[in-house]
Amino acid sequence: MLRAVIFDVDFTIAQPGPDLGPDGYRRLGARYGLELDPALYEEARKQAFASLRRHPELDHDEEIWFLFTERIITGMGGSGDTYAAAVEMTNLWEHAHHFELFDDVLPALSALRARGLKVGLLSNTARDLELFVEHHGLTVDAVLTSRAHGKSKPHETIFRRMLELLQLPPGAVAMVGDTVEDDIEGAQAVGMRAVLVDRDGRYPEAADRIESLAALPHALGLD
Repeated sequence: MLRAVIFDVDFTIAQPGPDLGPDGYRRLGARYGLELDPALYEEARKQAFASLRRHPELDHDEEIWFLFTERIITGMGGSGDTYAAAVEMTNLWEHAHHFELFDDVLPALSALRARGLKVGLLSNTARDLELFVEHHGLTVDAVLTSRAHGKSKPHETIFRRMLELLQLPPGAVAMVGDTVEDDIEGAQAVGMRAVLVDRDGRYPEAADRIESLAALPHALGLD
C-alpha cells in the first residue's frame, strides 16, 4: 500500500523565476561587462546539458554547476569574466524567492494529504529545502538535498536515506520527478515506484508519464 510520495523540486514542483531566466542572465552579465543575447538562452542551455559531466562517484560537486552555467553564458555570446558571472548566477539558485511553484502543486499535495500520505522533497541542489518549504508555505514530512547527503541522484544511497527519514520501505513509496535517469531510474533501482512529470512533452513514449500533477492521484491509483 502506498504510504508516501517523494517529489523532485526543480522543474517538478518549482520553476525558476525571471532572475534565473534569459533576461536574468542578460542583466547579470551586464554587471560583468558581458553582452548576452536572451534569444540564445534555450539553445545554450540545451548544449550545456549535452556536455554536462557528472562526478564519477556521483558526489555533490558544485564546480560542475559553475562550469555548466558558464557554458550557458558563453553560448549566449559572453566573452570575458564568464566564470565569475557563472558563480554568481549559480548561487542565485540557492534562494527560495527566485522560484515559483507550478499552479498544480498545492492542489496535488492537498490531495495526497487528504488520503493520509506522507510527502517528501528530494533534490540535487545546494539549496536549503527547509527554507524553501517555509517560503512557499508547504507542508512536508522530510527533505533531503545532495549537498546535505553528499551523493547526488541517481545514487542509491540518497534514495535509501530519504526512505529512512520517512521510516518506510521502498515498496510503500513513490517518486515523482521530471528527469528519467535521476528520478525515475534512480528510484526504481531501489524498489520504489516512479512517475515521470513530462510538462513539455519530451517523453511521449514513457511509461507512468503525466503532463500535470493534477493527474497524479489517478496515476498512483488513488482515485
